[in-house]
Amino acid sequence: MSEFEVFGKSKIDDGAGGDAQPVNLAQHFAHSERFNDLFAYGMGLVEETAGFLDTDGRAAVNDLSDHAKALYGTESMRLTTRLMQLASWLLLQRATVEGEMTPQQVLTEKKNVKLSEVHAARNDTAWKEFPDLFTDLVDRSIALQRRIRRLDEELYADTVSSSAQVDAHENAVVSQQNLLKTAFG
Repeated sequence: MSEFEVFGKSKIDDGAGGDAQPVNLAQHFAHSERFNDLFAYGMGLVEETAGFLDTDGRAAVNDLSDHAKALYGTESMRLTTRLMQLASWLLLQRATVEGEMTPQQVLTEKKNVKLSEVHAARNDTAWKEFPDLFTDLVDRSIALQRRIRRLDEELYADTVSSSAQVDAHENAVVSQQNLLKTAFG
């Protein structure tokens, strides 16, 4: 079992020799300086990217070849989508801490946040034409995505595995029902 259970409890000694008291590790993390730093970095990266894409990034497109323009447009959309998903995850964690959402509401909303990695097509030579700041923003967003994915796996491991077990069970039942429908039509 992970050190971080989703809104789960970990027992620690209360120092009085009594029963151990439960500690909400996910909530503890969200109140930590580590989370505050991650939140500030993530939101700062969103702002920096938006500022770049609306100014220098927009102007830079004019200097690109047609192929590079098309790839730049695609990669810009991937970058902004990636950052919006990461910002959503960070905001959900903050909402729990602020008491704006219950842990169950966060779990429900978290299903809409896609943290799957989308790697940039860096093997294309058109990347050499892109502004250095753009490629740096892409690299930093991917690094942040990896970090948040690891945290998400630690914080929500039990929830993911239990919901995956439910989905697998439901899929097996649906599969069997479909076989019966096919057989007895």
